[in-house]
Amino acid sequence: MTDKSEKPAKKPSRQQVYTLLVEVGRAPNDGLPKGASGAGLLCYASGVDEAEAVRETVAILKQADLAPLDVTGYGTIAEREEQGHEIPDEERELMDRALAENSVIVAQMTPYYGDEKKPLQ
Repeated sequence: MTDKSEKPAKKPSRQQVYTLLVEVGRAPNDGLPKGASGAGLLCYASGVDEAEAVRETVAILKQADLAPLDVTGYGTIAEREEQGHEIPDEERELMDRALAENSVIVAQMTPYYGDEKKPLQ
């Protein structure tokens, strides 16, 4: 006979950090440089899976008045190493911080310039 007061043990959720490249378009008050048509943001985001990391990243960028257009996922640190990516210590530190803080870290922002879209004034 089993004791009904015992609850089944919860499987611990395992947060991981995912490397994401987010392309953003222009939006009012986005803080992008004048003349830029958008930007690429290199982000490290924690999540139990890549889909959650993407959702959280997009939500946070929208709160920051950015206009996310596309997200490309590059996987976890282990997946990137399997693909032969060299990951410098500075990048690992940012990934560790994202994991410890359960957060999204924008590591790099590269503005895009070009005629493909007319920037907002």
